[in-house]
Amino acid sequence: MSQKFENYLLQVTKAKDCKEVEIIQSLWSDYGKISRYQLIGSKTETVVVKHVALNQFTKHPRGWNSLNSHNRKVKSYKVERSWYKHWSGIVQNSRVRCKIPEYFGSFEEGENQWIILEDLNNGYPIGKQQISQFEVRACLKWLANFHTAFLDYKPNGLWNVGTYWHLETRPDELKKIEHNRLKVKAPVIDNMLNSCTYQTIVHGDAKLANFCFSENGIDVAAVDFQYVGGGCGMKDVAYFLGSCLSAIELESFEKELLDFYFEELKRAIESTSQNTNFTELEREWRYMYPIASADFVRFLMGWMPTHQKLNSYNQKMMEDVLGKLGE
Repeated sequence: MSQKFENYLLQVTKAKDCKEVEIIQSLWSDYGKISRYQLIGSKTETVVVKHVALNQFTKHPRGWNSLNSHNRKVKSYKVERSWYKHWSGIVQNSRVRCKIPEYFGSFEEGENQWIILEDLNNGYPIGKQQISQFEVRACLKWLANFHTAFLDYKPNGLWNVGTYWHLETRPDELKKIEHNRLKVKAPVIDNMLNSCTYQTIVHGDAKLANFCFSENGIDVAAVDFQYVGGGCGMKDVAYFLGSCLSAIELESFEKELLDFYFEELKRAIESTSQNTNFTELEREWRYMYPIASADFVRFLMGWMPTHQKLNSYNQKMMEDVLGKLGE
């Protein structure tokens, strides 16, 4: 550990000493790690530290070792620091409920960066690989509240367009797409999402693995804000549902899950007394749901066309969208 970082960690947590007790996971492409630190002499017993080593431009699990890929990751970590430093307090002080880790501080030394966060193991210790319909709804409720908290905000210091698969940041993958109609219409689909009347801040990587559950499964918290930025809320919703449900489940439960999301969105908007025309917002975002799904299919078809998330449900949705867009 860097001595300067250790001194900073002790300062912001008011601890007398600290010790790394667990490596929770390595970062994508080995750009660093997420660790748990035990604090001695502090009111806070443990914190989670995200350590990013930006000089580790070495490998990629899928072979995407381009400079473009590296630069995207570098920006993503800059965005995440900005999110916690300048934006996370909006969630903490909002009337809506969407739990995120408390931010203690961030530190830089050369090409190394550290973000110090609340340890969500205290209250939200459960990670899931498969979830029940009840737990799906808990995550959709989190997304509805998160999107409400940031309706009409301009994403200053974040990605102008959130999500890690945003077309502008994925030129390498676009070139690889063999579905010619999708390749041609990709900019149209992207523009439709970006030009929505109703914009919010999207999480940008709202997959099941980035949600932490309470013991009873009623409450959830979210982590990993590298790709947070502006956009239509349906990008998060379509991506999340696709991350945890099979094609059969998506076909069977799409309507009731979308209904639930919009019920929670309406409830959250009313609780904040925002001057938002919910009827118009719902109409626009429901229309955008299949378009958001087709946008993610575009990314997968260029990035990994054999991926399990490319299923009959979202491919049919993509074909329907392309059919409506015409030649």
